[in-house]
Formats: sequence, C-alpha cells, structure tokens
Amino acid sequence: MDKHLRTKQTKTSPIVASSASQVSSIEWEALNMNQEEEDLVCRMHKLVGDRWELIAGRIPGRTAQEIERFWVMKNN
Repeated sequence: MDKHLRTKQTKTSPIVASSASQVSSIEWEALNMNQEEEDLVCRMHKLVGDRWELIAGRIPGRTAQEIERFWVMKNN
C-alpha cells in the first residue's frame, strides 16, 4: 500500500509544479503600471503571496494574469 501511495504522489507532483505559473510566452509584453499600482502589488504580494486574483481585485482594470505577468517580469 505504501508503494502505491508513493507512486501516486510521484505522478501528481510534476503536474502541480507545471501548473504553478499560467503565463504564456505569447503574452510577454511590458505592462505599463503606475507607481501606485507597482507599490500595491509589492505590498499585497508580501501579505498574501501568489494569490494573483486577490491582488488584482484591489487594482481596478487589472486581471490576475496581468498582475502575475508583471510580477514574473519584474522579479526575473
């Protein structure tokens, strides 16, 4: 039984790791964010981590995908 559980974990682990970032390479355009938006994204990320939908909900007109793309581009 332990052998079966280890096998199952091994199979699901790469799927979880690969779905962590859903930003496609096609969408890699620079985002124009004002200083207030950048500050808010940085502060919110410190508080809530990679919860992009929650952060985007605090910035009118921004989507979770835009916020995540901004974060990835800025911090790589």
